[in-house]
Amino acid sequence: MARSTARSELRITDPRALRALAHPARQRVVTELYSGEVLTATEASRICDVTPSAMSYHLRALAAWGIVERVESGDGRERPWRAVAESITITPGAHRAAGIDDSRLSVHEWFADLEAGLDRLAAAVADGEDHGMTARGRLWLTDDEERELRESLHALVRSYGGRTSRDHPEGARPWDVYGLVLPARRAEPPA
Repeated sequence: MARSTARSELRITDPRALRALAHPARQRVVTELYSGEVLTATEASRICDVTPSAMSYHLRALAAWGIVERVESGDGRERPWRAVAESITITPGAHRAAGIDDSRLSVHEWFADLEAGLDRLAAAVADGEDHGMTARGRLWLTDDEERELRESLHALVRSYGGRTSRDHPEGARPWDVYGLVLPARRAEPPA
């Protein structure tokens, strides 16, 4: 199952919950809801390019794993949905328990929009924009340092969180932020 922690992070520990996230429409709606949006199934269906009934099905499946929840409102037909926490993390244990194939599928679906985002960045830079970035480097870290780096990156991103399409500073626009801390290929040490 999934559980929310005190700092408002949903931690996915069950491999079945990880599999429930593997559908592209579910990934897209999770991205929107965990960005602070509150959406009806109809609104979410437009964003995800599926029918409202299909989106209702996906939202109920996510709710069954404690990933999203309905917002209580006066209209019983079109009640909105929201994230249950501010952020979502899938634990290494959930990936291990899911197996390599399901884990790969989940990771690839999780970052499905990354390539499109890189295309958007290239087009924006070609149009003269001076915003956005790509960076790559290698760090040699102990396990404790790697954990500290991940926690620091999460904290930094969360410090800008809580803003939605309805509630943000004037002039703000949406940015997709990806944080990847990946094991590097092991090179043979120099002789």
